[in-house]
Amino acid sequence: MWERHEVETFLLLADELHFGRTAARLHLTTGHVSKTIKRLESRIGAALFERTSRQVRLTPLGQQLVDELGPAVAAVEASLRRAVDAGKGVTGELFIHFLGPATEQLVLRATTRFAARHPDCAVHLQAGELGTSATRLRKGEIDILVASFPFPGARNGPVLLAEPRVLAIAAAHPLASRASLSLDVLAEVPLIQLPDEVSREFRDDRTPGFTPSGQPTLKGPECDGLSNILTTVALGRGVYPVGAHFAQYHARPDIAYVPLRDAPPVTWGPVWLPGNETARVRAFVQSAVEANPPGA
Repeated sequence: MWERHEVETFLLLADELHFGRTAARLHLTTGHVSKTIKRLESRIGAALFERTSRQVRLTPLGQQLVDELGPAVAAVEASLRRAVDAGKGVTGELFIHFLGPATEQLVLRATTRFAARHPDCAVHLQAGELGTSATRLRKGEIDILVASFPFPGARNGPVLLAEPRVLAIAAAHPLASRASLSLDVLAEVPLIQLPDEVSREFRDDRTPGFTPSGQPTLKGPECDGLSNILTTVALGRGVYPVGAHFAQYHARPDIAYVPLRDAPPVTWGPVWLPGNETARVRAFVQSAVEANPPGA
């Protein structure tokens, strides 16, 4: 049987892959961490890490143990957090990031309602970027991220906003003067591509490989970030589907936003880690739903 501190040491070293950084996080000496790992390996009868003078790597057995042990430990910690929350009520702090100006309005209305109902819980709001906010969410540094769906790897909460999808296109393009367009146009104009770091689910939603009629979409340049996407659109090098609020918050003379008449809406809402569904998170999500009724 492993002790709690041994499990913590093993999982931290598996995350850091560095004895010194692991020791610093645990407020222990490097020698203490090394002895703990050697003791665990002795009990198992096999190596969990490969050590060289330059790097530390998990063995296949060590990786298997991480894959099986990590979720179990996370589940136990989540259960303890929920028990503490139930005993204390909705107190403490909530850290919330939101992506884009449309979500800011959703979050502000939700925060006003939540604060009136739960004055003992402080809410910290911050505008975020997709990459950094997603990383901080997965690390547990923020509790809720309000973003557009789909958002794989996290629990996608209730839809707070559903808006028509429009096509961002250079104002000088002949199609920019149309009253509306079909998604089949993506077989004729280059569609800006998202980098592989963006989830497959999100890329399939924003930059599909085929039109509704089955034609392959014309692939355009790859862009990583809203600013680069809009610049590429303005230069006439590609088009990109966005939510209708872009016409208000990202209006510019060199870009037109043309409605896509056969496209599904863009949906927005809160996402959080399943293991971090605390009383605070549930209460804020409930406040967000009440403060943002359909059509608000």
